Amino acid sequence: MGGFFGVTSKEDCVMDLFFGTDYHSHLGTRRGGMAVYGKGGFQRSIHNIENSPFRTKFERDVEELKGNSGIGSISDNEPQPLLIQSHLGSFAIATVGKINNEDDLIRNAYENNHIHFMEMSGGRINATELTASIITQKQSITEGLLHAQELIEGSMTILILTPEGIYASRDRYGRTPVVIGCKDNAFCVSFESFAYINLGYHDYSELGPGEIVLVTPDGIQSLAKPRNKMKICSFLWVYYGYPTSGYEGVNVEEMRYRCGRILAQRDMGCKDCAAACHSKQANCFQADSSASDDTIHPDIVAGVPDSGIAHAIGYANESGIPFARPFIKYTPTWPRSFMPQNQSQRNLIAKMKLIPVDALIRNKSLLLIDDSIVRGTQLGETTEFLYQSGAREVHIRPACPPLLFGCKYLNFSRSNSDLDLITRRIIQEREGDLVTQEILYDYADPDSQNYLEMVETIRERLNFTSLKYHRLDDLIQSIGLPSEKLCTFCWSGKE
Repeated sequence: MGGFFGVTSKEDCVMDLFFGTDYHSHLGTRRGGMAVYGKGGFQRSIHNIENSPFRTKFERDVEELKGNSGIGSISDNEPQPLLIQSHLGSFAIATVGKINNEDDLIRNAYENNHIHFMEMSGGRINATELTASIITQKQSITEGLLHAQELIEGSMTILILTPEGIYASRDRYGRTPVVIGCKDNAFCVSFESFAYINLGYHDYSELGPGEIVLVTPDGIQSLAKPRNKMKICSFLWVYYGYPTSGYEGVNVEEMRYRCGRILAQRDMGCKDCAAACHSKQANCFQADSSASDDTIHPDIVAGVPDSGIAHAIGYANESGIPFARPFIKYTPTWPRSFMPQNQSQRNLIAKMKLIPVDALIRNKSLLLIDDSIVRGTQLGETTEFLYQSGAREVHIRPACPPLLFGCKYLNFSRSNSDLDLITRRIIQEREGDLVTQEILYDYADPDSQNYLEMVETIRERLNFTSLKYHRLDDLIQSIGLPSEKLCTFCWSGKE
């Protein structure tokens, strides 16, 4: 995914920039960077953060960087911010997003006398540099940003640091957020709304889809009005977003409580009559997608740390089943499990960082909520780990529907192919190589026979006692925004 933070102030901004960028460390995996502009012009520092926290890598840089304006970035892939010199002047640029028509844009750049790009490892071109090349095709930064919104297929939110201030351009469909904070003599631009609270800023505004502004210490200048159509990523609430953040007025933690509550209502068989059914007795629960039609009687509800915890609290509060933590994540040295590039390393981290609490596992029936099932490897190993620790049953309730389509917009999944998804592997096994879009739509329908059989196959393969996914209509209700404003492509396959 990646994240960014920017500050423009009448005083030195480096400490605010340092801490504000650091607060985005949960969004990126490989590179961190900061660029500032002051009396001495532009300064920049970029470090690899795969094995060390952002703060430890940049503590020395904070003492050397000086400036009243700056932008910082946490990135999955490309090093950034980049420093660019062009006919538009010198500027620093940072981006969050994904370019799907990269080859066409590079070919077009060569045909229009763009001589070369810096090549990264593996022969790839830095997407942020490519974005900068599109912007500099026009006669002003604002025109260039609008040009980038039109040309780039996928999603691209952009911060540009110039001597006059920070240009902020939210991607055309608002798939990622951009929020503005303010305090005396300073404004900030942030991906995460919580990142500036402890720095003394308060909420000022949130950019609409495609909106472009120029941020200076004196205020916000509108350069392009918001577009009408929004498709913000739903997975921000399910997984990526930090609990204290909010997007489009919807807090992440509160959404996850609602999500867990609705999952419990479905299990109790009273999703459509929740107001009338609040007995919260264990015998109200019904098995779904399991090997048996017997009622289930979980002893505790637990969330896979960290993103599953809030979902589990909501489930426990609604169902009356006690919430507990049967395993604890060891956080001092293990990073988030999506960080390493190598899948086997990610699986190792997922396993090693979870420490069991024997007293809460042995001879217990556990109902476990994870944010999602992608490949199935980690949750399958976690389930086996619980059985080896003495669990009697492990019931799984993912907090989102089955992932059937790789993300085209934000790189939230490391999958190189849709067949990395456990759902797609099972569908291919069932249907062969001739899997049409209509067939996939049928598997995405929670009321279809294909959906039920796919879920049952996943349950058997990963050795869950029972498995019941969050429905897409319930997820949309959990978020609380109109469905037409949400991107749900990874579950529905529909734009």
